[in-house]
Amino acid sequence: MKTASSNKDESPLVSGTVFRILLSLSIIHCMNDALQSVISASYPIIKGDLALSFGQIGIVTLVYQSSASVFQPLVGLFFDKRPSPWSLPIGMSFTLVGLLSLAFSSTFYWVLCSVFLVGIGSSTLHPEASRLTSLASGGKRGLAQSLFQVGGNFGSALGPLLVALLVAPYGRQNIGYFSILAFIAITVMMPVSHWYQKWLQLHAAKGKATINHTEAPLPLEKTVFSIAILLILIFSKYVYMASLSSYYTFYLIEKFGITVQHSQIYLFVFLCATAIGTMLGGPVGDKIGRKYVIWASILGAAPFALMMPHVGLLWTIILSFCTGLMLSSAFPAILVYAQELLPYKLGLVSGLFFGFAFGIGGIASAILGKMADIHGIEAVYNVCAYMPLLGLITCLLPNLKKVKGER
Repeated sequence: MKTASSNKDESPLVSGTVFRILLSLSIIHCMNDALQSVISASYPIIKGDLALSFGQIGIVTLVYQSSASVFQPLVGLFFDKRPSPWSLPIGMSFTLVGLLSLAFSSTFYWVLCSVFLVGIGSSTLHPEASRLTSLASGGKRGLAQSLFQVGGNFGSALGPLLVALLVAPYGRQNIGYFSILAFIAITVMMPVSHWYQKWLQLHAAKGKATINHTEAPLPLEKTVFSIAILLILIFSKYVYMASLSSYYTFYLIEKFGITVQHSQIYLFVFLCATAIGTMLGGPVGDKIGRKYVIWASILGAAPFALMMPHVGLLWTIILSFCTGLMLSSAFPAILVYAQELLPYKLGLVSGLFFGFAFGIGGIASAILGKMADIHGIEAVYNVCAYMPLLGLITCLLPNLKKVKGER
């Protein structure tokens, strides 16, 4: 009787509510990344208000991405050992305070402190929400990660559009209104936190034993080698993505003479493409294997990236859309591939890959900003166009579907 009762209680949490939780996490990710993208979308406004150089804009990105990346593996590892259902609302509170501070910052160093706080919120959300996505996936981990990621990508696309509509015409102080969205995100997080709290209570013994004794598909040496390959692929993807997310608006303004508002709309088009690609990458990886998705997405973006610096405005928009569509399909496949390599360290793996992606983006933005100051903004895209060619090393990854089949 006890066992039957336990199964009855467990079912709504694990099966019946899975899509409700996945949808909630996708919405949370959407709101979080919309708030995060407000920072990069506001760069032209901040640069003009405080008379900053491209190099200083790069430092702003470096500080933000560092706080949003360095802490992610630490947060993931900490909550692997000490799960807490309330980490998501706490992290979003940092974002809320950071945005209010950014709206009224009057010095370069005040801006740095503000974006640091926003980054702390991101470093808490990504590993924890990714963990919950895996728990609520019902076995369809690629689909679940894509649903989670597409929320973030849609939010990243929405942020610049909101800045173009609400901030660019009226002034940087209007960034403060985005704190309302942060408060709404905290409200949405509460039912998810309650669900996770009940999940932890039901699986306090059984869940821990199951997760900690899940067998890795590869020997340790091959696992470490495969993760190193995945990190190199993340490096190639996010160096190129940093050139677009941080400097694409400046590139369009300088090369084609368009307005700030138009540049934000074209950035929105690119970010929409990343949302579509993300949604496709996970389910396709579930069906045909994640290695093939990684192959096609990173290496397949190379022709579009190589052509983009040499065409007019219309083709620049089209090629940026194609590049974003191809590259973005890689991350869900890479992340789930890494989680399958280390199935007993979901938080650590999620934090490592999200954190590394953000960290590489921050470092790349700082270096590319300095390059733009010295050689011009167009030189950035001539150099970065070659980064997707690193996708060739995907051939070194083992096919986990075949490995599992052999087992």
